[in-house]
Amino acid sequence: MSYLFLFLAIISEVIGTILLKMTNGFSVFMPAVGTVIFYALSFYLMSISLKTIEVGIAYAIWSAVGMSLIAILGIVFFNETISWLKFVSVGLIILGVIGLCFVEAKV
Repeated sequence: MSYLFLFLAIISEVIGTILLKMTNGFSVFMPAVGTVIFYALSFYLMSISLKTIEVGIAYAIWSAVGMSLIAILGIVFFNETISWLKFVSVGLIILGVIGLCFVEAKV
C-alpha cells in the first residue's frame, strides 16, 4: 500500500511541476494555486509512504521517476531539446534507483 501512496505522490509532483511551468513566474493565478495544491498533496502522500519505505529508497524512486516523466513531458509538450547525453543520463539515474531497490530487497 505504501508504494501506491508513493506512486500517487509522484503523479502529484509531476502535475505540480507541469503547472509550475505554466505559472510564468507565479504571475498566472490558477496554475500557481494548482502548483501549491499538488506539491502539498505530493508531500502529504510521500509522508504516508515513508511509514514503511526507507526514506532514501522512497526519495530516490520519487525523484527519478518524477524527473523522468517531467523530461518526457517537457520534450512532448514544451518542445524541450533531447540529446543522446540527456537520454543516457536519465537512463543512468533510473538504473541507479533500480540498484537501490535491489539493495533494499537483499537487506
